[in-house]
Amino acid sequence: MKRRTFLALGLAAPLAFKSGLVSPKQAFSAEDNAIEVSFAADPSAPKVTMWQTPRQTGSQMMGYVFRTATGETVVFDGGTVGDADYLTALLKKRCGGKVDAWIMTHAHDDHFGAFCRIMETNPDALDIKKLYFNFPTQAWLDKYEAYCKPATARFFAAQKLFKGETITPKPGDVLEFGALKIETLNDFDESLTMNAINNSTIVFRLDVAGKSLLMLGDLGVEGGNRVLKNVPKEKIDADFVQMAHHGQQGVAKEFYEVASPTVCLWPTPDWLWDNNAGGKGKNSGPWKTLEVRAWMEELGVDKHYVSKDGLIKLTF
Repeated sequence: MKRRTFLALGLAAPLAFKSGLVSPKQAFSAEDNAIEVSFAADPSAPKVTMWQTPRQTGSQMMGYVFRTATGETVVFDGGTVGDADYLTALLKKRCGGKVDAWIMTHAHDDHFGAFCRIMETNPDALDIKKLYFNFPTQAWLDKYEAYCKPATARFFAAQKLFKGETITPKPGDVLEFGALKIETLNDFDESLTMNAINNSTIVFRLDVAGKSLLMLGDLGVEGGNRVLKNVPKEKIDADFVQMAHHGQQGVAKEFYEVASPTVCLWPTPDWLWDNNAGGKGKNSGPWKTLEVRAWMEELGVDKHYVSKDGLIKLTF
C-alpha cells in the first residue's frame, strides 16, 4: 500500500480523533498517569529515562525522548506538526528545554513535522544543539514520492531556520551521552526506489545503560533486507526494538527473528493497532499490524509498549 493511502485511511478513522488524545495544556498532569516501567538496576536512580510520546492528532507518528542522569537529552523524530506543542512542553518540563541531539530517521512528516513547526513558529523555544539527518536529495525524494514534495520542501526550509549544527550520520558513527551510546548502522541506497522514503530510513543501535535498543524508523522490507546483508547480526540483535513503520508493513519477519527482542516499542495509534479502518471494527482495514503482532507472539515476546496507551516512560 502506498503511504498516501495509509495516511488517508488513518485520518479517516473516527476513533483516531476520539481516543487517547491529550492537549498540550494537559500534558503533564497526564504524565502523572503515564505508564512507567523500570529496567534500571537501581530504580530510584536510573541512568537514562526514555519517553515514547503519544499522538496529538489523528495521524500515526513517532517520537522518542531520552534524558540521561548526567543531563543530556536526545530526541528521535518527534512526530507531526500537531505534536509540536506537546513535545515542546515535555522537553521544557522534563529536560530543561535543552536538546543535545535531535535525530531524524527518514523524510516523512509524521516524523519530522514537529521539528518543522518549532522552527517556523519559535526556533528559540528550545535550545537545540545539533540536528542529525541523512536524507536523499530533495530531487530524489520528489521523483520517487512526489506527493511528499510539499512536506519535504517544508523540512529543508525549516532546517535552514535551525541555528545549531547540522550533521550527517554515517555508518559506524558513534555518539555518546552519559550512559546512552548511539551507533549509526546504515546509509540509504538510492537504487531502492520502491517504498522509497521508508526504505531510506537510517537505523540506529542504542546502548541504553547496558540495554540494547534498535531504532528502525519506518524501514521497509527491502531496506531491512539490505541492513541484514550489510550489518553484522550481533548489531541487529537487541533487547528492545522499535517496531518498523508503526508496526505494520515494515521489515520482514526474518529481520525480527535476527533482532530477537524481548521488548517491543510500538509507535502505533489505536486504529492501527487493531487494523480498524473508519471505526468499522478490528481487522477491518488493510494494514498488517495483527500479522506483525502474531509474529512477535511466535517469537515469544510478551512485553509491548504501545503509544495508543498514552505516554510511556521507561527507565534504565
